[in-house]
Amino acid sequence: MPTQRITFPTSSGAQLSARLDLPAGPHLATAIFAHCFTCGKDIPAARRIAARLAGTGIAVLRFDFTGLGHSEGEFANTSFTSNVDDLVAASDHLTSTGMAPTMLISHSLGGAAVLKDTNKINGLKAVVTLGAPFDPGHVTHNFADAIPTIMEKGAAEVSLGGRPFTIGKEFIEDVAKTELKACVANLNTALLVMHAPLDSIVSVDNAAEIFMTAKHPKSFVTLDDADHLITRAEDAEYAADVITTWATRYLKLSAPAPPIGAPEGIVRTCEADPKGFLQDIHAGPSHHALADEPLAYGGTNKGMSPYGFLSAGLGACTSMTIRMYSRRKGWPLDHVSIDVSHSKVHAQDAATENPDKIDGWNRTITLTGALSQEQRQRLLEIADRCPVHRTLERSSEIVTELAP
Repeated sequence: MPTQRITFPTSSGAQLSARLDLPAGPHLATAIFAHCFTCGKDIPAARRIAARLAGTGIAVLRFDFTGLGHSEGEFANTSFTSNVDDLVAASDHLTSTGMAPTMLISHSLGGAAVLKDTNKINGLKAVVTLGAPFDPGHVTHNFADAIPTIMEKGAAEVSLGGRPFTIGKEFIEDVAKTELKACVANLNTALLVMHAPLDSIVSVDNAAEIFMTAKHPKSFVTLDDADHLITRAEDAEYAADVITTWATRYLKLSAPAPPIGAPEGIVRTCEADPKGFLQDIHAGPSHHALADEPLAYGGTNKGMSPYGFLSAGLGACTSMTIRMYSRRKGWPLDHVSIDVSHSKVHAQDAATENPDKIDGWNRTITLTGALSQEQRQRLLEIADRCPVHRTLERSSEIVTELAP
């Protein structure tokens, strides 16, 4: 997944720092990710969601709001309104480059900014909120003890997540007067609300209010026992999966044409976790799977091993071939089941050099139906004619080259 580091100006002239995660293949749509209060564009949830979307052809711009991360400006001088302005500036920048966004993804207070902002961005088709407050003023409970000092002195330093931030009086006043009810009720896009019931920072009641206020099409998906920042890899991965699947429906993505010479398209594999072995596997924009290694070999066991995919290909192809033949003959085959086992362990083979070892597959075929013995025997013979079987039986040539 190629990533570009870019900057773009706000209406105040400050330069905001951003990353644009681009699809390795065809670019089908563009999204913006707005991070949570005092967070940044590089939090794990943002990176994981952006990577998954990019794998399906959706470019994602994630940026640091004014005064945060690598963006210019003073955080103490920002407000909820300035956050909305930053979001509009991000959209304007993408539009100027020919990549106008059609989806907004938002986390916590960034979600409130997105809900407030949609009428300022043309062409939006989908909005996603993660742990978003229905009342932006809700965020002030994180530093409630400091509010009297902020109002008296105009600003005060508070500790949020173990880090010091200066909160200004303008921010307090701005979020206090901001209401989202009318904005949510008039939202003219599909809406996906995601929230964890045990979220201790923003209560799940906020998600209920957003969902009940919005008009259809709308969806609600629970993040189960995830924390507010969606810090666990498995929670971020789940959110990414759901958003990706949901988005393809409302963005109406079409599959890119396969390259010449590859009539079934390209299967792309990308690292999902550089520290482990987890891989994202995409076959066009519609099909996704995970490959991994077992726990015993340093993986996280979230997907089949590479050899497991080989076995799956053999089993699926065998079943399809048997079904096609029996259907053409009009035979009473009710059901096909294929059990495949492979004599190698991928993690062991990857760690050793043994090019002469012969691969072996054991395949057990279960046929259900009022078939004669002759028909059953014929279908057993047909199984050996499946294309994957024949491919595995003969030697293959693999041509490898480095991408430019």
